[in-house]
Amino acid sequence: MKTNLTRRNFLLSTAAAGLGAATLGLPRARALSENGKLRVLSVGVIGTTGAGDRRNVARHPGAEITGLCDVDSNALEAASKEHPNAFKCADYREAFAKHGDKFDAVIVSVPDHSHAPIMLTAMAHDKHVYGQKPLVHQLAEIVMMEKAIKAKPNLVTQLGNQRMASPGRRAAVEILRQGQLGKAIEAYNWTGAPDPGMYFNIDKELTENPVIPPNLDWNLWLGPCAPIPFYKQLAPVKWRSWWDFGTNGLGDWGCHILDVIFFAYDELLSPVSVKTDCEEPAGKFFHVNPCRSVVTFAVNSDKFAGKTFKVHYNDSNLAATPEQMRIPQEIKHSNMTVVVCEQGTLALKADGGLTIWRDGKAEDGLKMPNLPPFPGLNHWHAWVDNCHGKKTELRTPFKDAVRITETTLLTVKATRFPGTELLWDKSKLAFTNHAEATKTIVSREYRDGFAPPKVG
Repeated sequence: MKTNLTRRNFLLSTAAAGLGAATLGLPRARALSENGKLRVLSVGVIGTTGAGDRRNVARHPGAEITGLCDVDSNALEAASKEHPNAFKCADYREAFAKHGDKFDAVIVSVPDHSHAPIMLTAMAHDKHVYGQKPLVHQLAEIVMMEKAIKAKPNLVTQLGNQRMASPGRRAAVEILRQGQLGKAIEAYNWTGAPDPGMYFNIDKELTENPVIPPNLDWNLWLGPCAPIPFYKQLAPVKWRSWWDFGTNGLGDWGCHILDVIFFAYDELLSPVSVKTDCEEPAGKFFHVNPCRSVVTFAVNSDKFAGKTFKVHYNDSNLAATPEQMRIPQEIKHSNMTVVVCEQGTLALKADGGLTIWRDGKAEDGLKMPNLPPFPGLNHWHAWVDNCHGKKTELRTPFKDAVRITETTLLTVKATRFPGTELLWDKSKLAFTNHAEATKTIVSREYRDGFAPPKVG
């Protein structure tokens, strides 16, 4: 599938989106379908997460998939069998330029490098957004997203960290917010990724394939990135290991593991430094692992034991030691969140399994006192409910996702400068002690026609 949409036409349509009712101070028009359902465009209809996101949203009685967009024609045809009345296109820009009146909300389930261009295009067109994690791929895109959130306060946004719906993870937030374990000292987090299997190019293979699969529009897949040859070890699913396209194990799991910490402590805004230790710098093509990272926040709150709070985050199952966690035994689980406090340690599994350690003894975290009830929460349906104006618990809107993603991305990008503490100032989008890092790992050059639009 090829697109005939010109850059000029797309930019004109995007600019026009910013001159609508919202800009004039009028209520944003809601053009629901005749049956009152939220009309949803699915971008990335199958892939690694697209099918699950699309189907879960579609199961909500108040939602319907009215548009399908994918650079893989085979995926597009397969999804269209489930949604035969939905329009189809390969280019997301065409969806907004030609079919913008057919949908109210957008699911973005594409590789990391295209998150910001598509999500910000959706917000520029006043569409609610469900976006996969990490929220964006570049540190500079964090600021772009913050401006969009401020400019479009009525849009309902949701990050794809579905594990936050579990009672154990919500309970962990409450326990820490209430200070039941005393002042927080530091946090230790780790993931088992990257691991062998379908998601990662573990062996960092680099075999150029001269034949692009006929079902794949390679130009559109590359999106904002500079043209390169097709590699079968890159697309369609192993892009996470590649520097220009994914964020490796740290990025893949950061928003699933670090989220609780940011929900618990509103004081953790932007970090002041990051240091990542790995055997060698990340290369031109690939990320590197194993890695140990520490991100430091300056804090001034009685919720913390000191004036700084350190968030340790490792990949490759590099778990914290019992001594670091102040507990009597190792934790032999992948994808863990551990918060050490003056009166105990909270240990949380990705699936919500919650243990509290006090005086060397383990307790069931869900039996801690003063916890509210945690009714069942459907992560995808909560987004649809809120789009309809029903204010249900939403985990995680983009206003929270930017904080989680910023810390995640700092650990990823710092692998280009291992062993160096990089002093970060988000207000300047700069590492104040390292000009080369500022120049090379904060932002990217966008390919003509694929840059994120300015929103706000």
